[in-house]
Amino acid sequence: MPGRIDDSRPFIAVNIALLTVSDTRTAADDKSGDTLAERIAAAGHAVRDRRIVKDDQAAIEAQLRAWIADPEIDTVIATGGTGVTGRDVTPEAFHAVYEKHIPGFGELFRWLSYDKIGTSTIQSRATAGVAGGTYLFALPGSPSACRDAWDLILKDQLDNRFRPCNFVELMPRLLER
Repeated sequence: MPGRIDDSRPFIAVNIALLTVSDTRTAADDKSGDTLAERIAAAGHAVRDRRIVKDDQAAIEAQLRAWIADPEIDTVIATGGTGVTGRDVTPEAFHAVYEKHIPGFGELFRWLSYDKIGTSTIQSRATAGVAGGTYLFALPGSPSACRDAWDLILKDQLDNRFRPCNFVELMPRLLER
């Protein structure tokens, strides 16, 4: 049995920042960001901030560091810049700020994507980690990939009621040393 929602546990809303990494997207045509924002709200969580930054490693790192330092942000979800072209630098920026990498996220994302896009999934460098007590997730830039990542992974892992375990129940312990 893969997992389940335990209604005897409390729902805990998570404060999420959304980052779209793109040289071409604007607020008017950010379909992937909109897809995530709609799903986050429908799940009962809050989008506390939302930004679009260019495919520039320093700019991505700066935005990540600002949100990591913000006690109102529990999780950052980024979309875009996870491919293999020269301008795709989102994973490099994320890895530069990670304190701990969560390799299983990217592995699971690609495994789930294989059923939909076949071997093309190897072009995704989706990644996740933790820094400063903040979860960080980098997703591909397509609305379909964002739906898959949210619906098949993040929706459950960001729900305190999901059993046998979830990311939310670990939040109070992320800064332990």
